[in-house]
Amino acid sequence: MSSIRIGRATAFWVVAGLTTFVLFASAAPSPIYPIYQQLWGFSSFTLTVVFAVYVVALLGSLLTVGSLSDHIGRRPVMALALVGLIVAMIVFITADGVGLLVAARVLQGLATGAILGTLSAATFDLQPDDHTGAMANGAAPGLGLSLGVLIAGVLVQYAPAPRFLIYGICIAVFAVLLIAVVLIPETSARVGFESRRHLLTTISPRASVPGSVRGVFLAGVPAMIATWSLGGLQLSLGSSIVGRILGVQNHAAAGAMLFTFFASAAVSAVVFGRTPATTKLVIGFTGLLVGVSLSLVGVITASIPVYLVGAAVAGIGFGTAFVGVMATIGAATEPTQRGQVFASVFLVSYTGFSVPAVVAGLATEQFGLRTTAIGYASFVIALVVIASAAAVWVNRRARRIAAVPAPVVEPVGAMAVDGELARCRG
Repeated sequence: MSSIRIGRATAFWVVAGLTTFVLFASAAPSPIYPIYQQLWGFSSFTLTVVFAVYVVALLGSLLTVGSLSDHIGRRPVMALALVGLIVAMIVFITADGVGLLVAARVLQGLATGAILGTLSAATFDLQPDDHTGAMANGAAPGLGLSLGVLIAGVLVQYAPAPRFLIYGICIAVFAVLLIAVVLIPETSARVGFESRRHLLTTISPRASVPGSVRGVFLAGVPAMIATWSLGGLQLSLGSSIVGRILGVQNHAAAGAMLFTFFASAAVSAVVFGRTPATTKLVIGFTGLLVGVSLSLVGVITASIPVYLVGAAVAGIGFGTAFVGVMATIGAATEPTQRGQVFASVFLVSYTGFSVPAVVAGLATEQFGLRTTAIGYASFVIALVVIASAAAVWVNRRARRIAAVPAPVVEPVGAMAVDGELARCRG
């Protein structure tokens, strides 16, 4: 089997599909949480803990093994992470209480953190042109998360064994993808490690970005946090907002409402994938501001149509802004540093995804769901304003640098010849 290889064009879509399905699996438990709560009788705080442990494990994995594929190759990291995801799905199926549910989410977080940066790096390694890699990386979060909440919601509402079926599907798909990963070409040289100390330094908890990428990366941080914090709101409190504030009790309908946000993010990432980076950010930040504001009005007035329109527009902002950031960072990163850089991208993104959501979960216990949702939306709007200001500053700085003429350095040989001619004339 090792002599059989998938072509690079097909391998690109295998990796893009794997990225999408990893995020699909990460969102799939969300519509099942209300069932777990009813079955095992735990509080909203415990639900927040279940959400938080997944993200803590994911961030820990990104901090330690996120750049490992730059040293041992992309395929080994993908394969090992897929095995970990399959084990996590098995633990979900066998869970009979909060303890195993937490264990399953920890395993899933560790495996997801190990694979995300590697997948983004491999997508850029295999991209057929300068735009497709960023487009695929930008579309995968919206597409994977949207399909995860939608399909899981439909299965919870209408299919038998809602606590088991979705995880069985995930196991089957991950097994097929594991075989595909074995067959794709390796895109990163296996340089290994110079010493045991080098290995320990590489996997020690740290986050770093090469100096050549640091300016572009830091400029994108506010946009990463703004977009992913909104995604965290949808996956942590979205089901509760739809059910308790908007009064939608059907699990499939609730999943479809969450799907609206993430699906519009995926579509917009594709539609605007080839537009200039500056245009992407303008569209993205505008969509986030307008969409979150409309969603806020929908929550305050308990209006489903207004909330849905706001979710769709905010999704456009999410997808377009994130693909713009990925394109800018991807273009500035050397192939041998992509695992490290994209691990850092997802480290920042998932920090924005998790920390505000955990705080919101705790705030819900103190101030109520509606007040918390309003405060969260206001927080996202403030982040978008900061991200917009950062983008304007970076753009003006780039223009100033471009406007400065490069110094004309006359070759030394020419200076010597000119001097000799002057002496002869004299």
